[in-house]
Amino acid sequence: MTAPIRVLICDDQVLVRTGLVTIIDAQPDLEVAGECEDGGAAVELARQLRPDIVVMDVRMPVLDGIEATRLLAGAGVQDPVKVLVVTTFNLDKYVYEALRAGASGFLLKDAPPAQLLNGIRTVAAGAALLDPEVTRQLVGRYAARIRPAEGTAHNGTLTPRELEVLRLMADGRSNSEIAAALQLSQETVKTFVSRILTKLGLRDRVQAVVYAYRQGLVT
Repeated sequence: MTAPIRVLICDDQVLVRTGLVTIIDAQPDLEVAGECEDGGAAVELARQLRPDIVVMDVRMPVLDGIEATRLLAGAGVQDPVKVLVVTTFNLDKYVYEALRAGASGFLLKDAPPAQLLNGIRTVAAGAALLDPEVTRQLVGRYAARIRPAEGTAHNGTLTPRELEVLRLMADGRSNSEIAAALQLSQETVKTFVSRILTKLGLRDRVQAVVYAYRQGLVT
């Protein structure tokens, strides 16, 4: 049998943590490795327990979820831990900062249990998790602030078709939606996505979305 996905839960609200523990432990392929109530404890426990994924709240005492995510999954971390950020508000500016800090995705706290469980499995498997509508609202709202000065883009290595795919990724489109829009097969789209990430030195689709907005490829 395949070993269960080990999950560390970090949230300062006891009721939320209890609910997450109950939902996750009820799944045969998931296991709660530990729980904590602040970002500092999350960093310490993650380094001790080495979970497959950390479900991280944003607003917490001692150390917030953004800084905790940066310490666990940010640039330069030698052995990063996958982080799934959860937040109460779909336009919370801190979620964007958490994605920049290295999180592999985010969900809203009012998401149904099935969506949460799917999100954990998706991120643990190495894929990014982005809600398309929330992504467009969230990153689009802060695009003007995060976009670099003119002349700092590094898109020359991408072909015109790869730029098309990147723009659609940034718009929150799935591979199947991109395939339909560009009249390509899903396998071809997967190849394009892989090339884009490799050429730009990006880890996953989350970073690709952030990159596209920062470079002004999406408005």
